[in-house]
Amino acid sequence: RRQKPSAPEHKRDLAAHGGALSMSHNDTRSFFNFSQLVLSAGHLKSPPVLKHSKITYFEVEILDVQSKKQICIVDKVPPSSTLLDVKHKFHKACPQWYPSRVGLQLERNGPYLKDSINIQSLAVSSIITLYFTDLGQQVGWTTFFLTEYTGPLLIYLLFYIRLSTIYDQVESTKNFRHPVVHLACFCHCLHYIRHLLETLFVHKLSGGHTPLKNMIKGCAFYWGFTSWIAYYINHPRYTPPSFGHRQVSFAALAFLMCEAGNHFINVTLAHQNHSGSKACFPSPTYNPFTWLFLLVSCPNYTYEVGSWISFTVMTQTLPVGIFAFLMVIQMSLWAQKKHKLYLKRFYPEVRRKAAMIPIIF
Repeated sequence: RRQKPSAPEHKRDLAAHGGALSMSHNDTRSFFNFSQLVLSAGHLKSPPVLKHSKITYFEVEILDVQSKKQICIVDKVPPSSTLLDVKHKFHKACPQWYPSRVGLQLERNGPYLKDSINIQSLAVSSIITLYFTDLGQQVGWTTFFLTEYTGPLLIYLLFYIRLSTIYDQVESTKNFRHPVVHLACFCHCLHYIRHLLETLFVHKLSGGHTPLKNMIKGCAFYWGFTSWIAYYINHPRYTPPSFGHRQVSFAALAFLMCEAGNHFINVTLAHQNHSGSKACFPSPTYNPFTWLFLLVSCPNYTYEVGSWISFTVMTQTLPVGIFAFLMVIQMSLWAQKKHKLYLKRFYPEVRRKAAMIPIIF
């Protein structure tokens, strides 16, 4: 027979049983909450270890090339910076010298460093010493060529229309103009219009600069000779060439061929230099005017000289002959300089070529 427990014992049993139930229920809830937290957090990862990368900055000390006195110090220069970046920071410290006017040298008697040089390639230690030279007032290459070629075009036309302030008005109205005078004006204008259009649309000129004094020298040379040439050819007393129409025709044909050849060579060089394939010497194309690359390394100078020699034969004028002679000397010097650079870069392909004129130069 089961005995009914007494009231106090029954209350104790109920309290103990209720306490156990409440503890079990709380443990279940805590475990459920913890599992939900783990699932919502995803995979537990250890915090990443932060790696502190140390960047070495350079300090550029700029000294005057004459007195060796310190002008300024450009600090915190990153290794990826170029010399042009250093010039811009130098310009901020010294506003009177803008970047194109600043010439920097690694040695006092050394060459000027190019703007594209990486500053890290010059570093021996964290401090780089450069020597500063004021290059004077600068102009862009596009401005240089446009000014140099626009002057002869306009000056020749002023002489062609025979202004009363240049020639005697009575002689200008009486004398008949030989057809070669009109042909010479056409050829001369064509030559400089081609130069202007190629400067704008063909040649990919860099963003570099040149001293203003160089532009003044070039303008004085071209403008002065153009005035002398135009004065003689457009003079009312000008006499035609000795062999008449035949001499003028052959010379004019040679002039036009040289102008066409010069243009096609410049187009080929522009395409070669900016098409991404710089590993080989410029090669001739299907165009016959470019076949001169097989004989000389600078055919553009060959055609330029040919144009002025043809113009000299066509007009039979002493000033044109003197100008053509000077152009031959100048072009040959430029061709020799360029030929030496080609020999360093493309020796197997250039070693049997002449610089400008086969056999002679």
